[in-house]
Amino acid sequence: MGCCKDCGNGCNGGFLDGTSFQYWVDVGLVSGAAYNSTDGCKPYPFKPCLYPFEGCHPERTPQCTHHCTEGYDGSYRKDKYYGSAAYKLPNDERMIQLEIMTNGPVESGFTVYQDLYLYKSGVYQHVVGREVGKHAVRLIGWGKERGVPYWLIANSYGEDWGEHGYFKFLRGSNHLGIESVVIAGLPKV
Repeated sequence: MGCCKDCGNGCNGGFLDGTSFQYWVDVGLVSGAAYNSTDGCKPYPFKPCLYPFEGCHPERTPQCTHHCTEGYDGSYRKDKYYGSAAYKLPNDERMIQLEIMTNGPVESGFTVYQDLYLYKSGVYQHVVGREVGKHAVRLIGWGKERGVPYWLIANSYGEDWGEHGYFKFLRGSNHLGIESVVIAGLPKV
């Protein structure tokens, strides 16, 4: 996303407003891969980090280049993939569930408080600690644990955080804004 000038500033001010999904539709994106890999045209450019934990710092948005990483067998132009649609979902639990069932995971954001960093298991609900910012995540499913409805979320804090990088977040009450900004898109096939 380093070439999308309107998509924000990575995790130091990125936006969850659909701009990056629209960029995928209009301009296209090339394949990615894990850090230090040559499996995709543009591998993830940053060393794995358990951000926001100690020793990790926000990275700058990578420089825009229109070529694949050295060692990748393919050209930048031929590696492009496009979306056919980008859209915002309504603040409606059932509509979000229907989107996930029909088209797969969606992106969402919420307000982060200090107690999220301590999450180990169960259904997360903010209880204590100060606000530390906003965070974008991938909603991949839902369920109930001991009668409490939750969203199943893939997080970006690494496999050592939460439940191997995943967590359960209170569903159905727009807790911390989780259901108010949900973005999705469809690939061009």
